Amino acid sequence: MERIKVALEKARQERQNVATSATPESQDSLVQPATPVATNAKDITYSQTRAAKMSPLVMKRNRIITAYPSGDYNDAYKILRTQVLQRLKENGWNTLAITSPGEDEGKSLMAINLAISLALEISHTVLLVDANLRHPSIHEHLGMPPGEGLSDYLLDDASLQELLVQPEGLDHVVLLPAGRPVQNSAEMLNSPKMAQLVSELKNRYPERIVIFDLPPVLAAADALAFAPYVDAALLVLEDGHTRQEDAKRALQLLDCTNVLGSVLNKAGQT
Repeated sequence: MERIKVALEKARQERQNVATSATPESQDSLVQPATPVATNAKDITYSQTRAAKMSPLVMKRNRIITAYPSGDYNDAYKILRTQVLQRLKENGWNTLAITSPGEDEGKSLMAINLAISLALEISHTVLLVDANLRHPSIHEHLGMPPGEGLSDYLLDDASLQELLVQPEGLDHVVLLPAGRPVQNSAEMLNSPKMAQLVSELKNRYPERIVIFDLPPVLAAADALAFAPYVDAALLVLEDGHTRQEDAKRALQLLDCTNVLGSVLNKAGQT
């Protein structure tokens, strides 16, 4: 545990160094997305963003809320959206990490549906980042083929605006896929280049909410390495699956950021 705390303190210091050393000129050279055509959040467009067609059948099979225009399932995300927005607005935050204690607890689907629900708010756009560089899955949930993404940006200096994807039918949501899986994912997420990217994404459009889907806290060091870079985190628990001791340990390890709370997933399912 002491080694983890030392590593987290090092990550905090690196983030502070990046923030104090970055200048407007250095930030502009980091990312060059298409110039927005208006200052209103809903009017932001990306002229170089790739469009990806979504299959309604895939969306429904994978429980994406756009396939359920009404009902309890959709309403649950509206309630979660309201609670999250209230906490973000109260603190002036706009970057949020979604994680879970262990594997297969529904965090990636939660990240997608929360992003879609947040984007329905009139004053917000959402950038959804698949930061699970070990086992990317957001593109699978959306029925998209694998392609380049965040790992290509970090490792190969791929141009960010060429990696962004606009999923058709998910209005005001832009996706940054994970790209090819990498083994040194914790080191990549804790790198100065990743810290600079988070700062850029956070500050370029203040009304844009950036959601990062992270690996599970207890499965790898990735979430712990990355958590200090974001404003807050949301912990996803699975009803009947997540052990109480694992949830408590995950919350303890996430003390390097602001934990908004936990979401009990798959509650009441038979």
